[in-house]
Amino acid sequence: MSDGIPDALRALMRTVHAVEAALARRLGVGVTDVLALQILADRNAGTVELARQLGIRSASATALVDRLQAAGHLRRVPHTTDGRRVVLELTDSARTMVLAGLEPILDAVDDAVAELDPDERPAVEEFLRRITDAFEEFSKAG
Repeated sequence: MSDGIPDALRALMRTVHAVEAALARRLGVGVTDVLALQILADRNAGTVELARQLGIRSASATALVDRLQAAGHLRRVPHTTDGRRVVLELTDSARTMVLAGLEPILDAVDDAVAELDPDERPAVEEFLRRITDAFEEFSKAG
């Protein structure tokens, strides 16, 4: 008998892509722009690092950054310890815009978590951490 967890995980992955596309439409930007905004919402990064995380060429990342900066979604700021480097950070308005766009799905996740029995939470958290670790390892491998 087949375990439904792998099927459910594949369905979740497909749905995540659909959510990213829907958010891009709501924000009036491309999907790659949404991915960049999500990365920068978690932490600041340089253009080269952003390109690597997005799987795009450096020149494409520079064009993306120029576009997002022109739209007021991010700014280039000097690196705190290396004056030769520039770090990309989201503007407050972009952070608010992304969170507002994701609010319906974030609320649904909060509702699903609230329905978990407190005894179930540690197992769910551990499962999600292990899956995330596996995905991160896969993405680093090339």
